[in-house]
Amino acid sequence: MVLERLSVLHSWCVQAEWDAPTIVGGKGAWFWDANGRRYLDMSSLAECMNLGHQHPALIRAIREQAERLCFVTAAWGAEPRARLAERLLEKSGFEGGRVFFSLGGADANEHAVKFARQAGSKPRGWTITRDRSYHGATFGAMALSGDSRTRYYIDPQDLRVVHVPPPYAYRCPFGSASDVECGERSARRIGQVIDEYGSGQVAAVLMEPDAGTNGIIAPDSYWPLLRRETRDRGVWLIADEVMSGFGRCGEWFAWQRYGEAGRPDLMSLAKGLTGSHLPLGAVVMSREVAARLETEMLPTGLTYCGHPLACAVGLAALETYEDEKLIERSRSLGARLYSELCAMRNRVEVIGDVRGGHGLFAVVELVRDRATRDPASIWPSRHPSLAAFVDRSREEGVSFATRGNLIILAPPLVIEEEDLMDALALMERLLTQLEWS
Repeated sequence: MVLERLSVLHSWCVQAEWDAPTIVGGKGAWFWDANGRRYLDMSSLAECMNLGHQHPALIRAIREQAERLCFVTAAWGAEPRARLAERLLEKSGFEGGRVFFSLGGADANEHAVKFARQAGSKPRGWTITRDRSYHGATFGAMALSGDSRTRYYIDPQDLRVVHVPPPYAYRCPFGSASDVECGERSARRIGQVIDEYGSGQVAAVLMEPDAGTNGIIAPDSYWPLLRRETRDRGVWLIADEVMSGFGRCGEWFAWQRYGEAGRPDLMSLAKGLTGSHLPLGAVVMSREVAARLETEMLPTGLTYCGHPLACAVGLAALETYEDEKLIERSRSLGARLYSELCAMRNRVEVIGDVRGGHGLFAVVELVRDRATRDPASIWPSRHPSLAAFVDRSREEGVSFATRGNLIILAPPLVIEEEDLMDALALMERLLTQLEWS
C-alpha cells in the first residue's frame, strides 16, 4: 500500500499532523480501511455522500456513460448535460431558467455572484454574506466566507464583499429574547445594510438557507423575511444549497420548506448533486436572471463544466432520490434523530444546544457550563477532549465530524435506523465521560 502522508498536501490541516488510514472501500453508510476496520459514516464524509458509498445505480451510470462518451466541451452539446439541466429546473420550479455547471461548490458560488452582477448590470456590485459562513476556499469564495481561518489571506472588501452578523439564536448577536426575534432582527439587518450601501450598489445577498458546517441553523422566521427584504430592494438573493440540498434538510432544496415565500433568484449546488461519486457543481437561476444574460457574452469558462460523465451521475442521483424516496426518508428519520438528541441533552450536561430537525442534519453544541453557555473552546478551535472523542469513536467503528465546539451529524440518507441509534448511544456514552481541562 502506497502511503500519502509525505507526498500529498492535505486540506484544512497541519501537514506534519496528518496521519489517517487509507480507505479502500465502502457500501451504504459504511466504509473501511486497508486494515479491514469498518466505520459507520455519521457525517457523509464532508456532508456530501447523501446516497451512501458506492451506490450501485451511480456506479452503473458511470460505467455506461464512460462506454459511450467520457468528455466533450461545452462548445458542443451533451445529452446527459441537457437532461440534468431540465431535471434541476423541474425539481426547483425555475421554469424558463437556466443551469450553469461548475466543478464544485466553491466555483458554483463564485459563478452565482458573477451572474448576479452581470444580470443586474452591477459589474462591481457589493455582495452581502454572513459572518461565520463558509462558501468555499478559492480566493473568491474565501472572500464570500465569514471564516476566520482564511481572513489573514484576503480582505473581503477588496472583492466587494461585506459581512453581516449571523442568525445564531443560541448566542444571538442582537441580544434577542427568542429564536423568532433573532431571525427577524438578523434578516432586517441585511435590509439595513443594503440601504446603507444603496440598492443600486448591491448586486446580491448570498446565504445558506439551512445547513452549514458553521453549525448555525437560522430560525424559521429568518429566510422568508430575508426574501422580502431583498426583493423589496431589487437585490438578487442567492441560496447556497451546496450542503443543504438534495434531501439533507428534508426537501429537494432547503428553501422549499417555505414555499414560494422562500424562492431565491439563484442557487448554488454541489455535494449531493452526484452524491459525490464524481465532482460536479451547478448554478440554477430564475427565468428573470436567465433572460438578462440571454443576449450577452458570458465572461466565464471551465474546461470541464458540464462534464458528460459527471452529469450522467447527477441524473442517476436524482432518479435514486426519487426511486428510494430518500427525501421523505430524510424528513422522517431526521425527526427521530432530532428527538433523540433533545432527549440526550436532558441527560448529558456538556450538551448546551441541539439544532436541526428538518432532515438528516443536526448540530450538537458543547459547553463547559449550560447556565452560562460558556463554549468548550473558542471558535473555530477544537478542544483536545473533543479530538479524543473522535478518536475513541473511530476505535469503536463510528466516524463523527466535529468543528470547534460542535458535533455535526449528517449521515447518508440511506443509513439504517438501527445503525443510527447505535451511533447515538455510543455518542452519549462517550460524552458522559468527556471532561474539559
